[in-house]
Amino acid sequence: MVPREAPESAQCLCPSLTIPNAKDVLRRRHKRRSRQHQRFMARKALLQEQGLLSMPPEPGSSPLPTPLGAAPAPEAASSGKQCPRAGSGAAPCSRRPASRKASGPLPSRCVAIDCEMVGTGPRGRVSELARCSVVSYYGDVLYDKYIRPEMPVADYRTRWSGVTRQHMRKAIPFQVAQKEILKLLKGKVVVGHALHNDFQALKYVHPRSQTRDTTYVSNFLSQPSLHTRARVSLKDLALQLLHKRIQVGQHGHSSVEDATTAMELYRLVEVQWEQQEACSLWTCPEDREPDSSTDMEQYMEDQYWPEDPAGSSRGGAGEAQDRRD
Repeated sequence: MVPREAPESAQCLCPSLTIPNAKDVLRRRHKRRSRQHQRFMARKALLQEQGLLSMPPEPGSSPLPTPLGAAPAPEAASSGKQCPRAGSGAAPCSRRPASRKASGPLPSRCVAIDCEMVGTGPRGRVSELARCSVVSYYGDVLYDKYIRPEMPVADYRTRWSGVTRQHMRKAIPFQVAQKEILKLLKGKVVVGHALHNDFQALKYVHPRSQTRDTTYVSNFLSQPSLHTRARVSLKDLALQLLHKRIQVGQHGHSSVEDATTAMELYRLVEVQWEQQEACSLWTCPEDREPDSSTDMEQYMEDQYWPEDPAGSSRGGAGEAQDRRD
């Protein structure tokens, strides 16, 4: 008996079930991001209803009661209303940055970072970078690698770092990781919790005007209990504001989870934070610092180095001796 062939419609369904279409992948990713955004907006609305998060300021009103003086919301700047300038008379709002800049950086120009450190040196008291994660504005992982410290590891601090000896087998050298990470951070607004620790581990200084440290998120909230301590831990902020439990279990912290949580906290107060930053940059433009990575690259160019460094130093020593004689 000759076996009957399967219907043509059934044959067409099989490839579509096994080989995902690029459009289907993008559609699923868009749906996942939409669900995440809906949950985020629901949490934000709940905080505003409970009075823990201030509502966005009305047009023409002061965005924050800062000592820099009242400044209008971005909508007021676009409508052409006047705003007072600290220490001087009234100045047109049209001189301020554009409304998009006042409301915050573009999502593509904003990243969050978190680093995990291990102990090196005597008794493992020196902290060195062992893992670094960078996520986008929407929480997509842009970078997540284990990094081999420059000195031998004396204490993996697994309880907190989550790093073990096995992770070091696939780790990359620090110098390689540093170049890759700084390339992602250059020219971006960097979000994170206690960022001075991360930048110290990276041996890098980021411009203060492009740094958003979530240890100061409580300054933008209306909840007095969060102002009792100068700096609240990321774990406590996530629990109280995002209703999210992080850093649980016995396997240590996850740098991806911490970076994602920091970005979510920043987005809660993004409007208030960026309005204050725009006002401070408008009144104190000298606060803008150059990117330190640009400086290091610039001064490694040949024009800043003599053709014969040894000869130059000998010449300088001779001239000094002549002056003393």
